[in-house]
Amino acid sequence: MSLKIGLKLAKNYSVNFSLPKREKHKIKFIIIHYTGMKKESKAIKRLCDEKSKVSSHYFIQNNGKILNLVPDLYEAWHAGISNWKGVKSLNQYSVGIEINNPGHNNNYKKFSERQISSLLRLLRYLKKKYQINKKNILGHSDIAPNRKKDPGEKFPWKILAKKQLCHWHNLNETKLERFRNIKLSISEQKIFIKNLYNIGYVKITRLNINRVEKYLIEAFQRKFRQALVNGKIDKECFLIAKDLVK
Repeated sequence: MSLKIGLKLAKNYSVNFSLPKREKHKIKFIIIHYTGMKKESKAIKRLCDEKSKVSSHYFIQNNGKILNLVPDLYEAWHAGISNWKGVKSLNQYSVGIEINNPGHNNNYKKFSERQISSLLRLLRYLKKKYQINKKNILGHSDIAPNRKKDPGEKFPWKILAKKQLCHWHNLNETKLERFRNIKLSISEQKIFIKNLYNIGYVKITRLNINRVEKYLIEAFQRKFRQALVNGKIDKECFLIAKDLVK
């Protein structure tokens, strides 16, 4: 099997998906993950193991090869409990892409150039095929900030943004850095949190407000302010969020 993007895909599939087939128009999101496992072979095995109850539509290996584990029109089990702009259980409406990377608990590292090159081609293909808004190309931590950190602060969202493959701000990052660690007033902090909700992040109601805000802030920083992920609001974060909601 091959896509019209010059990439060959594996023919063996994971058994972990839901029936019946989805209609094409129901696919509205693309969710990007890392595997979070030490060995690539074990990550692939887990995604195809009936007992694991997890899967994704695509898997990008270290060498850039793409494996197609679940056909697009079937619901893969990659997002879990998730929410974005009030849309819950995003498995139903998304394509999931796993990129091999050991993750935060196993010596988290940068993604390879081959992986990102393959990802860009795959994203362009999927975005066009399913008419997906670039604002709906998200990380797992965006839709499940209290549970997940992937793909993390080493994932090159800015490269995707330059290719119109994700939502990004229009601010000069060199100038922005001047505002890092500058504290906000209480009213500005409230505006920032409100802006996170406007971007799409959703409040986790079962947690106390301080923990909720920390999870949301860290998820925001892992994507839009990767140089410092500390769960604290500052002027730099405030300005980025303000620009994103315009």
